[in-house]
Amino acid sequence: MTNEFMRVVEINGVKIEVDLRTAKRVDSFSIGTPVKLLKQEYSDSYSTYTGVIIGFDEFKNLPSITVAYVKAGYGDHGIEFVTINAKTEKMEIAPLQEHEYKFSFSDVVKKFDNEIEKKQTEIDQIKTKKEWFIANYKKFFSFCKDIEE
Repeated sequence: MTNEFMRVVEINGVKIEVDLRTAKRVDSFSIGTPVKLLKQEYSDSYSTYTGVIIGFDEFKNLPSITVAYVKAGYGDHGIEFVTINAKTEKMEIAPLQEHEYKFSFSDVVKKFDNEIEKKQTEIDQIKTKKEWFIANYKKFFSFCKDIEE
């Protein structure tokens, strides 16, 4: 009679019988491993992001994994960073499977370019306002003797 919970697995040529009721999943991560980040946003709302492991910090008291993930939702875009360790709450990581959604590199770069363009437009507008202010209020402040040239 075969036990439905027992499996024989072969690891490096060694056959081992494993009880699936007590077996634990062990994930192998390295720098550059694509991952999913499950992050609690609000009370019971969770979001999943695509990310990549960018570092392992071997702190004596609290070893940590640093993950860079892409926020590509409406109004959100760019790269965010998070540190995961034994005390991290409201988020966890799991390996990203081949069939799961992966973001397009060129799309993320395009979003960065768009954000740079928006910020550059803001900078240009502020410079224009400054030039206008200097041109139109210089006389007023010269009466107050509060202007430096």
